[in-house]
Amino acid sequence: MAISKKELDFNKNDDQMRLKIKHLERELEKIYLGGGKSKIEKHKAKGKLTARERIDGLLDKGTPRFEVGALAGYGMYKEHGGCPSGGVVVVIGYVSGKQCIVVANDATVKAGAWFPITGKKNLRAQEIAMENRLPIIYLVDSAGVYLPMQDEIFPDKEHFGRIFRNNAVMSAEGIPQIAAVMGSCVAGGAYLPIMSDESLIVNKTGTIFLAGSYLVKAAIGESIDNETLGGAHTHTEISGVCDYNAENDEECLAAIRDIMDKIGKKETAGFDKKESIAPKISAKEVYGILPQDRAKPYEIKDILDCIIDEGSFTEYKKSYGKTIVTGYARIDGWAVGIVANQRMISKTAKGEMQFGGVIYSDSADKAARFIMNCNQKNIPLVFIQDVSGFMVGSKSEHGGIIKDGAKMVNAMANSVVPKFTVVVGNSYGAGNYAMCGKAYDPRLIVAWPTAELAVMSGASAAKTLLQIEVASLKARGEEITPEREKELYDRIKNRYDEQISPYYAASRLWVDAIIDPKDTREVISIGIAAAEHKKAEKPYNVGVIQT
Repeated sequence: MAISKKELDFNKNDDQMRLKIKHLERELEKIYLGGGKSKIEKHKAKGKLTARERIDGLLDKGTPRFEVGALAGYGMYKEHGGCPSGGVVVVIGYVSGKQCIVVANDATVKAGAWFPITGKKNLRAQEIAMENRLPIIYLVDSAGVYLPMQDEIFPDKEHFGRIFRNNAVMSAEGIPQIAAVMGSCVAGGAYLPIMSDESLIVNKTGTIFLAGSYLVKAAIGESIDNETLGGAHTHTEISGVCDYNAENDEECLAAIRDIMDKIGKKETAGFDKKESIAPKISAKEVYGILPQDRAKPYEIKDILDCIIDEGSFTEYKKSYGKTIVTGYARIDGWAVGIVANQRMISKTAKGEMQFGGVIYSDSADKAARFIMNCNQKNIPLVFIQDVSGFMVGSKSEHGGIIKDGAKMVNAMANSVVPKFTVVVGNSYGAGNYAMCGKAYDPRLIVAWPTAELAVMSGASAAKTLLQIEVASLKARGEEITPEREKELYDRIKNRYDEQISPYYAASRLWVDAIIDPKDTREVISIGIAAAEHKKAEKPYNVGVIQT
């Protein structure tokens, strides 16, 4: 029996997606080794668990978890030997039945020293805790600021000191913070466990001091060893800095679980949840639905059928503004509002053609009103991005595309319900903004391996930059042959393609993770469960909107 073209395209898409996922898995396997096997062996020879082993020992077995920023620092700091995962592991998970966020320094990476991306990742973890009122647990094992890059981590507003400011703010807001000193905790970093609500320290391996023994000797001439200066017995029996003394990592983790077990419940956000129903289409079917060719159209509702609970979708304004699909649905039982880009070519009621992946005035207007409705009804928003930007040209400008785009951005930016963003394909220009890019505070933002984030596509950017470079070279009297022009184009496009890769975005924490598309449903569910811990702090108000 002959295979149809549709089946052939599906199989090709499926193959290409699986290759991308396999590449992602290989890169993550390397990242999970932190500083490498030899560093891990030295670390464990001290009687310590690795950062990931500590998290595994702390979290409830068999419960949902989501790692934030595993690819942070990917491909960065090569001249300094790299910084896998930013030198710190951050996971949203459950401890003693309570959802929380765990931050564990990886001492196999430069002794857990803080690179600039380490600071950014720690601040992202605290941001998640504050946005969702999640308890936060710090597993401390760090040599402090990475001195060769201190100017990029020490003095600015979003640098190292912001961590302690956030400690104080979270404490005042009643967000539980527990710190376990399981290794080094030095200099300014020594304030973190003490600014937490409760602190633990592991005997013989945990130390806390503003200055180590060598610096003390140099500064004031006192001779003292690190254990006597700031070890577990010192800080639990003499200084009173720490609250609990544990004999080893395992005992320390057990104590944290006991503390978490006693935390009482607080008021919830009141999001609607019913019994979870499996999607209409198996999650892995999504591999074959999304075309690898970005110029090819596809039906976004086919992708939604792999994510949302079967039979739960109620489409809003189905026949209007067709380049954005909006509607109410459920994901793992949670009620959500979906705002998704549609790459299918469609017609308006007037018979005018609309190109998929582009936001037109009617689409922006529809999305804005739907976002307002979700805020009115206390329904979390999920944005599915595959967007090339807003429509350009005289017809769109005369029709007020800027005004309608501003209306959508205003409605989205002022949302008081939690927002979650999944970048499945293109995320270009102002389309990234309108569809809740990182600048607009999504509670979680993740990308599929097929995502691209940039001002414009690689081909469009290369053509624009090529024109500028060719004009500059000609102005200097150089003759540009077709061969030379192609060489320039390829060089520009290759450089730009590297920057629009989802790995480039994930390394800089523009997205929280690159995920296997089949995990999209679980990630959103974890995010809404976290958001359920905190009610909106203010009523919904969009301010001034031009109509």
